[in-house]
Amino acid sequence: MDRTVTAGAPPDEVLETWRRAERLYGRAEIEAALDAMAADITRALGGSDPVVLCVMLGGLVPAGHLLARLDFPLTLDYVHATRYRGDVRGQELEWIARPRTPLEGRTVLVLDDILDEGVTLAAILEDCRARGARAVHSAVLVDKRIGRPRALERADFTGLSVPDRYVFGFGMDYRGYLRNLPAIYAVAEGG
Repeated sequence: MDRTVTAGAPPDEVLETWRRAERLYGRAEIEAALDAMAADITRALGGSDPVVLCVMLGGLVPAGHLLARLDFPLTLDYVHATRYRGDVRGQELEWIARPRTPLEGRTVLVLDDILDEGVTLAAILEDCRARGARAVHSAVLVDKRIGRPRALERADFTGLSVPDRYVFGFGMDYRGYLRNLPAIYAVAEGG
């Protein structure tokens, strides 16, 4: 793959990080995980007329691939809350957009890219409950094995597991870049 820097291209540091990164999962493995998640979600929520909330921006890519596998009626909306703002370390949670679809009395499925410390996802789930959702479920493509307590210990539906390293691709970014990659990578040990 040509990773040549051109005018308007990402910073050299981003390209170097991608070049040195370890590929954890390729497209076939991700597709198989999405198939399994879709089957589990369909069994659990297929008859519940759920509201599916895509967590922006990271959840956009996994949600786009997962939604096409769900063959039952649902309502789609989004939520945007972030702690990263293009950085690699979390900060205070910032709400950018809450769902416009009324959640009162509804079953809600929140789709995100990764469960890391769980702070953002836990806050979104709690916000859905506060808006009167009858039931709230979570789904993440990737569960990071961080080996310490987190705000949300597990998602209801998970596709893949990764070690406690900084990961990017398939919705997850590195400094605002590389969400579009069709594989999941881990930043090389030591940087």
